[in-house]
Amino acid sequence: MPTIETYRKQAKLFLRWHRERDYSIGERVRRLERYRSLTDQEVLALKFTLALAQEIVAVEAGYQRWADLKAATAGATRTPRAPSSQPFLKKVTPILLVHNVESSAAFFQQKLGFEIDFLHGLPPFYGAVSRDGVCLHLRFVHQPFFAQVAAQEKSLIIVSIEVANVQDLFKEFKSRNVEFAQKVTKHPWGGTDFHVRDPDGNVLSFVAYG
Repeated sequence: MPTIETYRKQAKLFLRWHRERDYSIGERVRRLERYRSLTDQEVLALKFTLALAQEIVAVEAGYQRWADLKAATAGATRTPRAPSSQPFLKKVTPILLVHNVESSAAFFQQKLGFEIDFLHGLPPFYGAVSRDGVCLHLRFVHQPFFAQVAAQEKSLIIVSIEVANVQDLFKEFKSRNVEFAQKVTKHPWGGTDFHVRDPDGNVLSFVAYG
């Protein structure tokens, strides 16, 4: 079990996040029943004290009060850190910049057949969608400037997704009236792909090789 010092550091981290106006703190604060309905902006407007941060830490650990958590961790000793393994790259997650995370996630769900994994924030400022083995993250920006550049440059692709049956996927998307930046095209380098443009102008390539 973590020591009380570990939990104290976590509470101080929550204080720093609130001071830096990090919207992520909203989800933490809403774990307290009395703050369940607050938006992220309202959370950032709160008077955020160390006692409040400690209460959140206690609730996340499964206790009602900080005092209960302290009592439960009395006598806990620090666990030695396990030796680190060799660096190994496991996966990559593209992050699309969008002006409305919720509507963007709905586009991927309704038009491209993705599932909405999560929407973070109230209103959402970050989210994730996935289909089969592919996961894309969505991040709110006031102006999705990269998409503006993509609209001016031919074939400036934000994400390339390899698929097993590109022709049938194209037909599936076409039946849902998806906007195509490029229809199915076979290239000299051996790939066959088509491009989809999302509501923010991000261009996604769906490609099959061979």
